[in-house]
Amino acid sequence: MVLSVKDAEIIIGMVARGDDQHHVAAWFGENQGRVADALAGKYGTTKAAPDADLPPSGPPGMKGRRLRFKVGKAIEALDAGKNAEALALLKEGLTNFNKNE
Repeated sequence: MVLSVKDAEIIIGMVARGDDQHHVAAWFGENQGRVADALAGKYGTTKAAPDADLPPSGPPGMKGRRLRFKVGKAIEALDAGKNAEALALLKEGLTNFNKNE
């Protein structure tokens, strides 16, 4: 997985919030070296994302992160009145979450 500038800002924000670096790394499915790279500005920024943009503390694992993304997109679809799209996103998210990886 390639980290983006936005990812780096979230990493920096999570560390600034006090999250353990190994939990931050786990959130992104990366190792702690990538967290250190983000903190050093190697992804184009040293700015921290605002607290409102940070995920919950703790190690959710990649499955949790992907499921959370799909749920967020489904909520957006529901807000836009796109019920069938929302349902498809939720089903896809659950199917992916239940895969043996």
